[in-house]
Amino acid sequence: MNAANKVLTVIQGVPHPRRVFVFAARVGYLLAALLLAACIAAGAQTATLVGKKAPEFTRTDFNGAKIHLSNFRGKVVLLDFWATWCASCQVEMPSFVQWQREYGPRGLQVIGISMDDDPASARKLSVKLKLNYPVVMGDENLGELYGGVLGLPLTYLIDGNGIVRSKFQGETDLKTIEKQLKALLDKH
Repeated sequence: MNAANKVLTVIQGVPHPRRVFVFAARVGYLLAALLLAACIAAGAQTATLVGKKAPEFTRTDFNGAKIHLSNFRGKVVLLDFWATWCASCQVEMPSFVQWQREYGPRGLQVIGISMDDDPASARKLSVKLKLNYPVVMGDENLGELYGGVLGLPLTYLIDGNGIVRSKFQGETDLKTIEKQLKALLDKH
């Protein structure tokens, strides 16, 4: 041990730098473990929404109509959380427009939930994409009802009894969503 390290360990009880590093590493591991546990708990919480009753909400859509999720009992609901800054969201929304047109008569209802802070930008995108389904503004409270919206897009399929049947987080193959959607409509 050189003189500088001896002085460092002796002066006012300051620990050796190697001990500081080991301590920091252990704290880092502890923080990482706690973060991992929190993520697992959050994942378990959101995973438990599948197979359970979809949380109720009431919001006003961009046309001024009150949207009550419970009013869509008897229909299959595709609930889409999105934002204007989300490129993947904008890729899938035209398919949702097509599905609303094609499967709406069979009992599908798409509902969009913009997680933007600015309703004006969400309205503008809704008009640009010619969304043919209701769009409401979401917020942290609504997101928490659905297990926390930690990434977009986030899409739920809800059956005619109001039970969440599928959850799609992030960019998802649209054929996968459509296949499950058709299966729910066939049971409808």
